[in-house]
Amino acid sequence: MSYFEKVLIANRGEIARRIIRTCKRLEIKTVAIYSEADADAPFVVEADEAICVGPAQAKKSYLNVDKVIEAAKQTCATAIHPGYGFLSENPAFAHRCEEEGITFIGPSARIIELMGSKIESRRQMKKAGVPIVPGWDGQLESVEQALEIAEQLEYPLMLKASAGGGGIGMQLVHDGDELKKVYASTMQRANSFFGDGTLFLEKFISNPHHIEVQVACDEHGNAIHLFERECSVQRRNQKVVEESPSPFLDEGTRQHLLETALHGVKQMGYTNVGTMEFIFDENKEFYFLEMNTRLQVEHPVTEEITGIDLVELQIRIAAKEKLYVNQEDIEKKGYSIECRLYAEDPKTFFPSPGTIQTLYLPDHKGRFDFAVIEGSTVSPFYDPMIGKIITHGVDRDEAVQKMEQLLESIVIEGLTTNLSLLQLIVKNPEFTGGIYTTRFLDHLLATPI
Repeated sequence: MSYFEKVLIANRGEIARRIIRTCKRLEIKTVAIYSEADADAPFVVEADEAICVGPAQAKKSYLNVDKVIEAAKQTCATAIHPGYGFLSENPAFAHRCEEEGITFIGPSARIIELMGSKIESRRQMKKAGVPIVPGWDGQLESVEQALEIAEQLEYPLMLKASAGGGGIGMQLVHDGDELKKVYASTMQRANSFFGDGTLFLEKFISNPHHIEVQVACDEHGNAIHLFERECSVQRRNQKVVEESPSPFLDEGTRQHLLETALHGVKQMGYTNVGTMEFIFDENKEFYFLEMNTRLQVEHPVTEEITGIDLVELQIRIAAKEKLYVNQEDIEKKGYSIECRLYAEDPKTFFPSPGTIQTLYLPDHKGRFDFAVIEGSTVSPFYDPMIGKIITHGVDRDEAVQKMEQLLESIVIEGLTTNLSLLQLIVKNPEFTGGIYTTRFLDHLLATPI
């Protein structure tokens, strides 16, 4: 069955290829947009049609709303899938699609705007009875005001960008001197990345777990969860390894978390696929962090344990279908782990663009959602993620063992990657024992790679 005749993919790389795969299976034609730097990228070739929307700089191509809409009209695409990043959580873009009569495969512009502000999303969750990290929800107007409020909250604190995401615009401060030192630069960074310098303060939780819940809601009042993902292996507050289910949770805490997440999205009237992110302290008390109103990079681990194609689910909901599965129909089968392979130095995390001269992926042993093929160039203009490596096992031990074997079998030459770091992670006793927190990678990097 075809839900839309043609879908334009307002993205690039790995996620564009991933969306194309589902669309082909559903017999939906696809349009790829690409920048001049991506002219030879695999996703451009794999789409049914492809249109260049500008030069390499993202703001002149992938972030150029007029060019993206023009490409959709020119190719008669009736829907746009934004993937993740770029315009995926841009309420103005979602609203523009609506004005142009093009279906935006995601939630409404109103919901994106509501959840795009960390300050406003905290207020909404608090109103819905979802626990939030203690902090101050007002907009900070000056460093003097920030210092005054920080004294009331007590250090250590997190200074955060309200419009932030992906770990950008976050700064840990231990005292007033640190706060004064980083206030202006954090605001400037937030302005640079998000066009919004609004900051707020939140209590710092030491040795936390970062756990998120995958949800899906249709336009007929139905809502489901697809269990949780453990995302505590992070570098600079950005995820590196994810797994599902979380080895940290007992069944009682898991059910409480899942029910809380569902209650939150129902209260706000959410539609389409989304992710509720939470932080856990050492006592397994959890607090709402933010909501991502789009497909997550780490969605494959959820697909592996549920057997549900989340891109298809997005498309069906956008086509105004009722959810085709009930909560009781969704089974959690086994364990799945995902590692993100980046073209970057494994110690400093500095990007390492270049051309992939050799690439061997033993695809009979796992799932590879990759942006590249042998001979592809990893551009300096975009995120350096090359792809994702995913394993599934009947239990966690098997999934970890498969990942270890898979990472040892991969051959990639021509540029520097974090493959050696991933190999180190999955062999580490803290990780194999499932007892790690968001501090794990900091400790691990004290070990020579």
